[in-house]
Amino acid sequence: MPADVLARIRELLSAAGIEYREAHHEPTRTSEEAARARGEKLRSGGKALLLKVDKTYRLFVLSAARKLDSAAVKRHFGVKRSRFATSEELQEMTGLTQGAIPPFGQPILPFELFVDESILENDIIAFNAGSLTTSIMIGVEDYLRVAKPEIFRFSR
Repeated sequence: MPADVLARIRELLSAAGIEYREAHHEPTRTSEEAARARGEKLRSGGKALLLKVDKTYRLFVLSAARKLDSAAVKRHFGVKRSRFATSEELQEMTGLTQGAIPPFGQPILPFELFVDESILENDIIAFNAGSLTTSIMIGVEDYLRVAKPEIFRFSR
């Protein structure tokens, strides 16, 4: 599935006429490592987190320089419980490992997509595209146009 995810991202961006830059690098395990490998600022990284909010898995994207505010997520959805998907759940639902999740819901990944307002503070968003060794950088406006997320503040 990882190669398929990258191919689907390329296809989605190309079909929308979006210019992007692709970088191949050593495996990155942290947002800091990924920013260095891409030659980009940490804050331009789009950190994609799969959360189980009450009983539904949803994908949340925030600046790699920020942390998740789980209380804001619970308030937004009016629920008492949320948690990160386990490595096993992530693998089972996406075929990807932690850190390789791209910031896309449908049609790339089968989840509703939510983007934190911190993403709007940058000109570009840089992200791992289905692997720990391939990154894509695109303009934030283009990303929002093609990803079609719901936007609210859920970072600190």
